[in-house]
Amino acid sequence: MNTSLLKKFTALALLAGTFFTAQAALKVGDALPDLASFNLEGKLPDALKGKVVILDFWASWCLPCAKSFPVLDELQKKYADRLVVLAVNIDEKSANMEKFLAKHAVSFTVVRDAEQKLVAVAEPATMPTSFILDGEGKVRFLHNGFHGEDTRKEYISEIESLLK
Repeated sequence: MNTSLLKKFTALALLAGTFFTAQAALKVGDALPDLASFNLEGKLPDALKGKVVILDFWASWCLPCAKSFPVLDELQKKYADRLVVLAVNIDEKSANMEKFLAKHAVSFTVVRDAEQKLVAVAEPATMPTSFILDGEGKVRFLHNGFHGEDTRKEYISEIESLLK
């Protein structure tokens, strides 16, 4: 293979890799894929349509996740039937998730992505990563990490804007 052809092939391969990687990550403006298709462990909420959803990816080893749980629980209670907090655990072992939940009891729905299928589509940048969706299931806001009161205020502002 000549050098020119090799360079073109390499450039195409890199472009294809970039395209497919970029397409996999869930981003603002994207519709949430059908969660039932990801074989998540646990019971999914019955209805998300028409509600604001916080889709939160977390892990038992994540210290900011432990700090975010009381805030997410507060929001679930405050907005009750207008908001669904859905926390997706990414731990390899369900025992780690269960141990965490025993220390951090919450009122919102928690499921586990044991097969890492949803994680592969969403590609959360860090733990935790939260996607806030509108009533039509489109991602409207994205939070990488949890930064205490600042993130709490942003959540409230974003939820309120979507409930108008």
